[in-house]
Amino acid sequence: MEEIVNKVAASGLVTIDLEEIYPTGERVTIDFASQLWQGLALREKDFRDWIASHDWSVYHGKHVAFYCSADAIIQPWAYMLIASKLTGVARTMVQGDARDLEHYLFRSLIDGLDIERFNDKRCVIKGCSNKPVPASAYAYLVGRLQPVAKSIMFGEPCSTVPVFKKA
Repeated sequence: MEEIVNKVAASGLVTIDLEEIYPTGERVTIDFASQLWQGLALREKDFRDWIASHDWSVYHGKHVAFYCSADAIIQPWAYMLIASKLTGVARTMVQGDARDLEHYLFRSLIDGLDIERFNDKRCVIKGCSNKPVPASAYAYLVGRLQPVAKSIMFGEPCSTVPVFKKA
C-alpha cells in the first residue's frame, strides 16, 4: 500500500491568515455634522460648548473614528479638540469614518508583524475570511512581505493565485 503524502504540508508554504490577527474591540463613530451652524460651518464657541457637554467616557476602551459627514469645510482645530478629549479614553482614535478606522487598525497590526520570519519563504495570504478584512489590508501586507518573501500567493494552499515571485 502506497503512503499518502500531504503535498501542501510538504511544500514549505507559509500561510498568513489576516482573520487570525483581526483587531478585537468595539468600533464607534462620531459624526459631528449636527454641530454645524446652518449646516455649513462650525462656530468655535458652539462647538466648544458641545465638546464640554459631551460624555466622552462612553468611548472608554473603544476604537473611535470621528468625522463630519456634511459637505462643509472643517478646520483642523475641530478634529484636534475631539482628539484631545479621546486621548487617554479611546483605545484607538482615527480622524475619518468607519472604513478609515478599519484601514488604520489593520495597518497598525501588519506594521507590528515580524516580517523577517517570512524571509525567503513561499507565502500564501489566505483569502477566505468570516470577518470583514478590508482589501487594503491585503495590499498593504503584500507591500510589507515583498522585500523579504521568495514568493507571495493569494488563496488557499491547495489553490492559489500568484501575486509575486522573486526573479
